[in-house]
Amino acid sequence: MDQRHAHRKDEHVFIAEKQFNIQNDNGLDQIRILPNNLPEIAVEEVDYSTTIAGKKTAIPFFINAMSGGSPSTTKLNKKLALAANKTGIAMATGSQSIAIKFPDASTSFQVVRESMPNGFVIGNLGAGNDLHSAKEAIEMISADALEIHLNAIQEIIMPEGDRNFYWRDKIAQIVANLDVPVIVKEVGFGISPATLKKLKKINVKYVDLSGWGGTNFARIENQRLHTENFDSLDNFGMNIAESLIAGQLYKNDFSFTASGGIRNAMDIVKCLCLGADNVGISGLFLHTVLKEDVAGLVKQIEDLKHQVKAIMTILGCHNISELRQIPLILSSCLLNFKNQLN
Repeated sequence: MDQRHAHRKDEHVFIAEKQFNIQNDNGLDQIRILPNNLPEIAVEEVDYSTTIAGKKTAIPFFINAMSGGSPSTTKLNKKLALAANKTGIAMATGSQSIAIKFPDASTSFQVVRESMPNGFVIGNLGAGNDLHSAKEAIEMISADALEIHLNAIQEIIMPEGDRNFYWRDKIAQIVANLDVPVIVKEVGFGISPATLKKLKKINVKYVDLSGWGGTNFARIENQRLHTENFDSLDNFGMNIAESLIAGQLYKNDFSFTASGGIRNAMDIVKCLCLGADNVGISGLFLHTVLKEDVAGLVKQIEDLKHQVKAIMTILGCHNISELRQIPLILSSCLLNFKNQLN
């Protein structure tokens, strides 16, 4: 395994945890849900099952892409996967690109499948990879789906990053020729309506909007740099509330994952109200597993499962379809954003 690449993976995790803020601004605090004072429902009547990449899942949130590619992140991936396996939620690996270049790094990702043999495992590759690499990534971990991440902002800041961003044809080839569903994912800057229009043309069906407000790869790379500082991109993009509102222009064309600074059960519920089919969580789960190990993460996931159902109950919603019928009150800032999209 190349030591420079492995060291970068460790730095990403270290800096992400250092920058973690339980109060990170995902924009969801600008959305209010009015109470239903006569819910007329019991908790046991709530069914929050949904789909991830078109496949049925009993739980509407999952462990999103984080790590892999070094000895320490191998241990981290195992802990995350053990928690996912115990709680029955899906898990996405971090980018497998390093294992495509350096095959001995593959064990860092294979440990996920080994730890959740019957679970829903999502692979992950950068958009610069081709169809052959995508097939390798799926085979490596017997993936049930594959995330293709769009990280032009991160790459342009990294001194060693890509400088050529001709990705669309590669994504089109991957989508057309894989046997598993493909999720096109941002890495924390939101996906614009203009990009969704392009993705629709190449038959992408599943999109992780991944808004600003959670793990910030611009800030991570800027902190990692010892040369040029590109901090003008630290606050670039759309948060997840804005991304979901913008995504409603294409709500009939895609199944959306919401991610980017999800911190609690109410965040999850608001994302589902705004049209997400499922919610990906990275930074919060990373923070918990580093501080409280597998047992702490299992407890947190179980608490979130209980709390999401509890919130749906007090809103009088039997399922996610009914959640989407709830009237939402937007802040003047969000309403202005929404009106300028039309």
